[in-house]
Amino acid sequence: TFDIHGGGADLTFPHHENEIAQSEGATGKPFVRYWLHNGFVRINDEKMSKSLGNFFTVREILHHYQAEEIRYFILTSHYRSPLNYDEDHLQNARAALTRFYTALRGLTVKPSAGTGEWMERFNLAMDDDFNTPEALAVLFDLTREINRARQSDEDQAALLAAELLRMGAVLGILQEEPESYLRGGTVSQEGLSDQTIETLVQQRLEARNARDWAQADRLRDQLKEAGVLLEDTSKGTSWRRG
Repeated sequence: TFDIHGGGADLTFPHHENEIAQSEGATGKPFVRYWLHNGFVRINDEKMSKSLGNFFTVREILHHYQAEEIRYFILTSHYRSPLNYDEDHLQNARAALTRFYTALRGLTVKPSAGTGEWMERFNLAMDDDFNTPEALAVLFDLTREINRARQSDEDQAALLAAELLRMGAVLGILQEEPESYLRGGTVSQEGLSDQTIETLVQQRLEARNARDWAQADRLRDQLKEAGVLLEDTSKGTSWRRG
């Protein structure tokens, strides 16, 4: 007896029914305890397949998106529902992860037992037939609370961040250092190198210290045109690729 057997929704009948008939007829024991039938990946509302010529691999997508972005995109759809691939959905996944990592940035996070109300909400979603879209909604709510706490109680924000990381570990996301993700991670980047960006950020800091606001603004705009966004805080200036 298998605990879990997976496969595409199109295999439910007759393929899996035949497997049940053959195996249980031969052994007299239940063949599978839990069946997980996933929806199809679709492109422009058509099933992805080699015969239709709309087939590509994860390896190819990884040239343009980080692994966590692809994983997040998949999690936005329930596993039994069709998953429609398009660039907008992957860009939305990138924006969501950017929001999470920005909330985590700069916090000293300690391990969490994950027993609070946030984890309870998350577990309820996952216990509901792996309802990952609902689970991600909990992460968004928690991120909003982290950002609110940072303004007045950084220790509380760090505790909440530990909860966020614990949930992310279950889903296979938020496993990178925030700075690494926000600066582009393992995806090959076009445009300015990290070293060039750091140099321009330092030049802007020197201009601000000299009260040369016009030069500081020019450098900020130059970075923005290159797809680099700056964030000025009481602890200094951080940057990320937008």
